[in-house]
Amino acid sequence: MALTGYPALPAQPYEAAEAPHDWVDRYLLAGPADQECLRFGAPVDRAALRALVAGQAARLTAAGLHRGGTAALRLAPSLGYVAALLACWQLGAQAVLLDHRLTDHEVALAVERLAPEVLVESAHGPAAAMRGFAETDPVPVALPNGRPAATGHALVQLSSGSTGPAKVIARTAADLLRELDCYARLEAFPKAGERVVLLSSVVHVLGLVGGLLNSLHARVPLTVPERMTTAGILATIAADDRPTTVIGVPFHAELLAGATNPPPLPQLRRMIVAGELVRPGLPAAFTDQYGVPLGTMYGMTELGVIATDLDGTLHPEAAPVRGMDLHEDGGELHIAMAASPYPGLTDATRWSDGRLHTRDAGRVDPATGRITVLGRRDSQVSIGGLKVDLNEVEHTLAALPEVREAVVVFADGAIEAYLATETAAGAAGAAGAGAGDRADADPADADPADAVRDALTRELAAFKRPRQLTFLPALPRTATGKLVRDTAALRAAAAAAAAP
Repeated sequence: MALTGYPALPAQPYEAAEAPHDWVDRYLLAGPADQECLRFGAPVDRAALRALVAGQAARLTAAGLHRGGTAALRLAPSLGYVAALLACWQLGAQAVLLDHRLTDHEVALAVERLAPEVLVESAHGPAAAMRGFAETDPVPVALPNGRPAATGHALVQLSSGSTGPAKVIARTAADLLRELDCYARLEAFPKAGERVVLLSSVVHVLGLVGGLLNSLHARVPLTVPERMTTAGILATIAADDRPTTVIGVPFHAELLAGATNPPPLPQLRRMIVAGELVRPGLPAAFTDQYGVPLGTMYGMTELGVIATDLDGTLHPEAAPVRGMDLHEDGGELHIAMAASPYPGLTDATRWSDGRLHTRDAGRVDPATGRITVLGRRDSQVSIGGLKVDLNEVEHTLAALPEVREAVVVFADGAIEAYLATETAAGAAGAAGAGAGDRADADPADADPADAVRDALTRELAAFKRPRQLTFLPALPRTATGKLVRDTAALRAAAAAAAAP
């Protein structure tokens, strides 16, 4: 059923339908020629975007890309990235998205693994740190060992890698249209006449579909801030009077909630975050600061948005979007999904019998269908025969006033906690988190560590307390802003922070 103000989507269920061959033109590029659609510094209307896409399609065709071909894009967020991606799809090719922040070595490994026929990179250098977007001139180069698409998927992405090696995940054009229909049916999601300020990466699912593609489809102008700093984001919101929704990850909400004397922002309607659980207290802190809700969404790269609480009124629950069939199996959330999203991978622990195994612990309310996401399913460990939920330990730490953010992992038979506080106290290991300070610790640095240990003694049983607390100025994050949970990476960050 078509919704008012939206280009009409196919009427049949997307799971059983193929997207029309002109889906990019019909659902993303259509609209009045002079209608503003994007702003990477300067506004771009639909006529200009259509011309840019046509130019990129000509370049890709000259490089040998064709219907059923494969192209990998390694481009920073930019107008050039948008044009190159839409051109790939317009040609009927499969687009492989590589984060521009990957090293040359990582890109080489990804190219070897995925074998695209064309690699698209920018003739310009990388974007400066904290820049929201870059100036790119996409240059497609044919690769000698590339292969055409083995499946009918339009999009291939790599998972964020926050817990280890990235997975290859693929989606069809029909599934992308299904997700756009879900967004169209969310009353609190941005509509025509409003605008979006996007902080999430357009290479990953939230920024790509919930931000870029939905804005083009819903005809809601999308702006990417020039600077991804607190001041830069606030200035971008304040620069336009239209009702504004900010889309990002919890890290961005933390930045804004901690702003000192932010300007009045009467145009701000809400902020929506996804990607990981928000720490206790963040929604209230954000609302206290700006007087608008911090909405949350639960989703996965495999199928996009799954459930939402856009007004912040259901917390900790979220309501499934249209068509989502979720159930709880042994404490894990499973979702109906006709085909595996992992091309070439046979792993019954990830997908089996038409069910996606999310590996997220959660509950489904049988009366309302709402879900409560509790964290990763693999967060339960055994300490001396006693079960400990690492999510519980992490949430307890994150709720402490001295702690900005926390990650808890299990390694070598023990629980380790990595914390960022207002004052980093250096690496401090203590059996059961109960030992005294290091003899050489500066008193000013010891205060937050003492407070954290005292709180843990009050709030957690001894067998649940981390054996080691490591204090860092900031915790490492993935390219999408998620906290890194790989033990080796966390230990390396701690070693680097402790180095003279």
